[in-house]
Amino acid sequence: MNEWIWRFKLLASYLYRAKYYKGHGVHSPFAFDLITNVIEGKNDFYCFDKIESLRAKMLRDDRSIFVEDFGTGTSRKRKISKIAKVSVKKKTQSQLLFKLANQTNPRVIFELGTSLGITTSYLASVNSNSKCYSFEGSEALIDVAKKNIEDLGLSNVTFIKGDINKTLDSVLNEIETLDFVFFDANHTKEATLNYFKACLKKISQTSVFVFDDIHLSKDMFDAWNEIIRCSHVKVSIELFSMGIVYFYPKLQKQDYVYWNCQF
Repeated sequence: MNEWIWRFKLLASYLYRAKYYKGHGVHSPFAFDLITNVIEGKNDFYCFDKIESLRAKMLRDDRSIFVEDFGTGTSRKRKISKIAKVSVKKKTQSQLLFKLANQTNPRVIFELGTSLGITTSYLASVNSNSKCYSFEGSEALIDVAKKNIEDLGLSNVTFIKGDINKTLDSVLNEIETLDFVFFDANHTKEATLNYFKACLKKISQTSVFVFDDIHLSKDMFDAWNEIIRCSHVKVSIELFSMGIVYFYPKLQKQDYVYWNCQF
């Protein structure tokens, strides 16, 4: 299918299906609380200003670095300022990740795709006693992210360098349970499903998985729909840029579509 035709059909479908606004029409107490108090919650947290100051610094940084991309198999020079503008999750999305993680106070966090370490900083700031593993193929990006993490005084981040297809399983073997995962690496159906299936082996009842760019392409949207059909997934929230899944067995199976252009 032509990509533009697919995007038009997706928008029409999304507008038709997006029927929950600030929790209205949501009967599940869990989902209602999630939408009204977490996704739509307006609370600012202690770390937000410091991390956003760091983002502003990255947006002004005109240094060029050589970025390896294991997903596409390409490598090229890129300005840090351009990466910060185009590739890093925007403020509202980054802060939503913090709030989603803060809701369950995770002990073990995985971030697949480090970039400049902005979302890493948000996730690691949830709980200083947590272990945050950030996977990234590009050594140059890890170097920038490490410096940013150090500048923020965070000491609970471990960077895993290399092709995630080769590094993910070895780290999974070292942990007992996986509490929170942000999937933001190779944005293809095959890779996304492979990462999901690998991480699924380590879920607990309270685990939360967040998938980035679920509407980036038909390929990614197909992956998202396959994920929410998984028997382990009890509740899913489909935002425009991200998708969130919960596994708590006592929850009734329900898939929500929530329209909000911020997310």
